[in-house]
Amino acid sequence: MTASTGTSSSTISSGSAATSAATTTTTGASATGPQTNTWGTTIPPLSQITSGMPSQPTLPLTATYSAGATPPISGAPALPTPFVFQAASWPPQDQIAPTDSTEVAEWMQELDGFDIPDIPPTADGTCVGDPAAAADAASRGWWTCGGYTRDTDIVACPDKLTWGVSFDDGPAFYSKQLLDYLSSINVTSTFFVVGSRVVERPQVLVEEYMTGHEIAVHTWSHRPLTMLTTEQVVAELGWTRKAIKEVLGVTPTLMRPPYGDIDDRVRAICLAMGMIPVIWTRTPSGATFDTNDWKVAGGVVNGSQSFATFQAILNNATLLDTGFIVLEHDLYPQTVDLAIGYTLPAALNFTPHLTMDSIGYCNNIPATNLYRETNQNTSFPYSNSTSGDSSVPSGSGGTSASKSKTSGSIPALNIDAIPTTIIGTAVMAAVGALLLQV
Repeated sequence: MTASTGTSSSTISSGSAATSAATTTTTGASATGPQTNTWGTTIPPLSQITSGMPSQPTLPLTATYSAGATPPISGAPALPTPFVFQAASWPPQDQIAPTDSTEVAEWMQELDGFDIPDIPPTADGTCVGDPAAAADAASRGWWTCGGYTRDTDIVACPDKLTWGVSFDDGPAFYSKQLLDYLSSINVTSTFFVVGSRVVERPQVLVEEYMTGHEIAVHTWSHRPLTMLTTEQVVAELGWTRKAIKEVLGVTPTLMRPPYGDIDDRVRAICLAMGMIPVIWTRTPSGATFDTNDWKVAGGVVNGSQSFATFQAILNNATLLDTGFIVLEHDLYPQTVDLAIGYTLPAALNFTPHLTMDSIGYCNNIPATNLYRETNQNTSFPYSNSTSGDSSVPSGSGGTSASKSKTSGSIPALNIDAIPTTIIGTAVMAAVGALLLQV
């Protein structure tokens, strides 16, 4: 199944949340030791997935896509000439993108006519680091401190027991192993990519896109966005969008804030630049659907602890009236091993059965509307005919009628009395309306 073809998603089921994927012989590593699987990787036992584990060999890309190749998105531009990185043309990698460039000056024009809330940046994007901002989290709409969302955020799949699969921080050295496994189980994912990684490994991004996965923005340097100035947020989004455009020829309409760190100012900037924020699910009690796989690579938890967290996520998912979105990563070998050896197989073997698909697809967003060049919804991205970004087609933001309807503002939920939100059916319909019209 690919999102572009609209064919059915994976709904394989047998087992329970308490059954470790490591006990299977067809989809995961053996409980007694490593096992080489059909997709060519060796998955270590959970106890050996740690920050100090030996690195496994990376896999070569299996296909070469030439310039002019036809993408799987209807009407999408042909693949551009293969990307060649020239350091002088890009910001320093993994550093906050500078704001003193002509590109950023042009991208700032995309905010013209939009109501960007005058919310001061946080100290460091954390509640502990900025207690005053944390105390004001409800009015700020700050997700990091209290899980506050708005009806323009995507935080779940609308259908119960549907997992919107996604991976962050690539494209990376071990993304190929993940791609091969996803292909073997017929599941597509949304890849939230970091601009600094895109310019390093453009061909990995090409393979993700050309094999039917969804591509979305995850900033240039992976900093908490609420701690940045408006100009810095624009630079972080703009340079990542530009990198994806140069590699693939398309401009994503979905983004994910690093650490989920978003407030109403950052939301407004994202929407003005034509990107809908996507965050992982959070239960009414405050439990987030974060596997903590990234903490394994950092030595904070081990593989067994991360997988136990995922098993708890699956059990919590059965209590929701909607589907769910989980935070996982393809940046590190540990996170990829956990995904292909444990979390994905566990979901396949879960009872009650789960539907697994990419986030755009599970939200019934046509694949064409995930990229501005092929978007057929005249209501989104919001109208902004004065965009200074030459890489974005003129008028792709919609009609003047749609602008007068939205006024460029963000509808706010009345959530002051609720510390966290799972978007219900009515609100999910409101979000879907932004992209669903064809």
